[in-house]
Amino acid sequence: MKPRISTFPMGPLETNGYLVHLDGAAVAVDPGGTPRPMLQYAEKNKLTLTHILITHLHFDHIYGAAALAEASGAPVLAGAADAFLMETELGRGGAFGFPRVAPFSYRPVEEGDLDLGALACRVLATPGHTPGSLSFHFPQAGAVIVGDLLFHRSIGRTDFPGGDLDALRRSVVEKIFTLPDDTVVYPGHGPETTVGAEKLNNPYFTEFSL
Repeated sequence: MKPRISTFPMGPLETNGYLVHLDGAAVAVDPGGTPRPMLQYAEKNKLTLTHILITHLHFDHIYGAAALAEASGAPVLAGAADAFLMETELGRGGAFGFPRVAPFSYRPVEEGDLDLGALACRVLATPGHTPGSLSFHFPQAGAVIVGDLLFHRSIGRTDFPGGDLDALRRSVVEKIFTLPDDTVVYPGHGPETTVGAEKLNNPYFTEFSL
């Protein structure tokens, strides 16, 4: 059976939060606002939340992490190299007049296969938007969740602390564009796209249009 991916625009910046689920088990990715819609969906579909995955520790991707972890008992996993962000307004909130983020604990995770039971997942280290940015590849679903690494015809900002444009482009070329062309790319904001479409049409990677 193919996993399903459900999208939840969340929080003040309408961050895309995701539930990836298979056989009654689910993982959440980037709960960027109140987790109530995710929890209601899980209850309606009889899903047990086993993990909360964070692509990067910017405030708009983690607003709901504490509440979701408390409600579900699921551990939160994030990239170790983003730890410094939790000492800044970009991580703990308060920047640009936005609310503070409720504190939560998380377990550092590195690149490699992640044990999510029947749901296959490979963690990809994709720095650039932040040093610890992660992407989560779900091969059974033909999908990769990339946070603010790559968008439909665009890329994530690199002008925040820890951002690196060259690193971001390498991450996309080496980790995302090496996936099958029909892999669906689920970004942190905006509509989904595919690996093949971004190779051909993303203006930041025109060499792939040849």
